[in-house]
Amino acid sequence: MVQAIIIVLIFLVVVALMISRKLPTVLAMPVLAIGIALVAGIPFFEPGETGDTGILTGVIESGTIRLASSYAAVIFGAWLGEIMMSTGITKRTVKMAAELGGDRPLVVTILLMIATAILFTTVGGLGATIMIGSIVLPIMTSIGVTGLTAVCLFLFSMGMGLTLNVANWNFYLSVLQIDKDTVQTFSLILLSLTVVMAIIFLFIEYKRNGFGAAWPQGNNSLADEDSDNQKVPAISLITPLIPIIMVIVFDWPIIPAFIVAILFSLLVTQKSVRAFINILSKTAYDGVTNVAPVIILMMGIGMLLNAVMHPKVSAIMSPLLESIIPSGGIGFILFFAILSPLALYRGPLNMWGLGSGIGSLIISLGILPAPAVMGALLSTERVQVIADPTNTHNVWLANYAGVDVNQVLRKVLPYVWVLSAIGVIVAYFMFL
Repeated sequence: MVQAIIIVLIFLVVVALMISRKLPTVLAMPVLAIGIALVAGIPFFEPGETGDTGILTGVIESGTIRLASSYAAVIFGAWLGEIMMSTGITKRTVKMAAELGGDRPLVVTILLMIATAILFTTVGGLGATIMIGSIVLPIMTSIGVTGLTAVCLFLFSMGMGLTLNVANWNFYLSVLQIDKDTVQTFSLILLSLTVVMAIIFLFIEYKRNGFGAAWPQGNNSLADEDSDNQKVPAISLITPLIPIIMVIVFDWPIIPAFIVAILFSLLVTQKSVRAFINILSKTAYDGVTNVAPVIILMMGIGMLLNAVMHPKVSAIMSPLLESIIPSGGIGFILFFAILSPLALYRGPLNMWGLGSGIGSLIISLGILPAPAVMGALLSTERVQVIADPTNTHNVWLANYAGVDVNQVLRKVLPYVWVLSAIGVIVAYFMFL
């Protein structure tokens, strides 16, 4: 029990360092993994008496490649996102949504949210947020939406899109070892819940603040399209939907689905073989560059997974977790619903932080079935992706709109907390 308490203390120290921004997450994961392994008595160089691999091979070496399939999915997703931005598909999608709304501010806002959600099913990263946000936010504020509300609506839309981002699905498949259909089904349900909560937020804000008159017709900045946008054919706008359709409808693997979308987007937008090849190669490099921090983070998460799932760590943590994690219905709901804000700041219920290790340990110990853990953590992820002030996209959006990132957290937290709780309840009825 002493070792278990020390491991918990290491968790708490690492969380505190991340919250205070004294230790970046990409370094925190390997530090935590090695620290846990050392406390558990895992040998550094050689296998132990039971034949278990040591830290050097079993945690560091094997951990860096544990999520290799997820790295590949993230890279191909980023590649497609870069192509959409380079060819003008992303910009044209947003501006078409604004044009369709005409002089109706509420309709314009809703269409912009839909366009943003569709784009984030494929694109991702800070670069995509800057590209889309620098178009969407000025349009929203020009029709009377306050800066704070515009940021919150953008984050809700982003959260919708990321729910159907198949590259993110692959991460859950790799970490929790569950089948694609389970993730896919629950993600569609969670998407519906997120849409409902976003609509509730939108209409409460609309009733409270109202939106001003839209821009005067004929004096519309969108009318002055640049030549690149004029050349984007309408059919290219279905590009972000292609991977989703290929995976959900035709049951394709994730990476081939991205490849089809990549080739389609270039075939319909490029008129020469030379341009096709140039954009294909350039966006490949740019895509990898943009997601490099995510890949490094996932390497650290892989190390953490290998550390916490080591037999010695499992044996140490089993009594403690069994006494804390409820396996029954009401306890499951209350535990994950009430504690869902622990997904903030890369906390213990955040799959992109400490939660990946804890979730895997819960499954390996047989405390909860894998689908239930997936449902709970995917629900708490709503709090993280929409509200977490440590997200780079939250920070950029808040700064761009001239508001404090903690204002955004306070504004959306009640909504995403309820959203997460409802998701946990659904997970209970589906998987327990």
